[in-house]
Amino acid sequence: MLVKIVLLVTLAVVSSHAQSKVPVSVYYESLCPDSAKFINEQLYPTVKQFRGNVDLKFIPFGKSSYRTQGSETLFECHHGPNECYGNKVHACALTSIEGNSYQPNNTKEALTLEYINCLMERAQFKSGEFPGKVCADQFEINWETIEQCANSTQGSTLLKNYGIETNNLQQPLKSVPTVAFRQTFDSDIQKLAVDNFRAALCKNLSPSPVECRVGPGGGASAVASFGLLTVAALILTRLF
Repeated sequence: MLVKIVLLVTLAVVSSHAQSKVPVSVYYESLCPDSAKFINEQLYPTVKQFRGNVDLKFIPFGKSSYRTQGSETLFECHHGPNECYGNKVHACALTSIEGNSYQPNNTKEALTLEYINCLMERAQFKSGEFPGKVCADQFEINWETIEQCANSTQGSTLLKNYGIETNNLQQPLKSVPTVAFRQTFDSDIQKLAVDNFRAALCKNLSPSPVECRVGPGGGASAVASFGLLTVAALILTRLF
């Protein structure tokens, strides 16, 4: 009987912390207020909480368009030429940011999320200068590499590739930002994700992590539950 109880408790502990992960693609624009609001208020805090559950990909193109003229690629962007430059900065950052091997928490994914969040937040201040360097300095990211890329054919090539990827999802893109789970557009999930990304993410995670079940701000409860289950398992084990 005790063996069965121990097994049940152990299974409960394991299942409550099972790590499910889902690919999430965010199609956005560097100077779009709606994109900024979504990334700053919805995406950023949720991904920070569900760090191990999201395989996040940023696609900075949105409703832009491009055409080739000889060997050159010319872009027209939803919010004007400054946004085209901003989109290139984002595209170059996504390629060039590297994790810090001396600081385990500063992975490429973590630094990229922080940098993109900073760019979107500060770009809306409309100070007249794109915040690429300010945000790079804040997180000790190499701005020179990003800047050189953004002002070269490399930046244009990267942005064009994001344009192709955007058009492959939906051409033209109906709304910005657009959120796609598993590289698939779903209108109902799109509406939910923009309003409540946390709920949309939890709906797409299977098995559902404990953070989804305890609700926003329920981290302490989740930890407490895990602690009780672990203690119970240890006590039952020692009864043998």
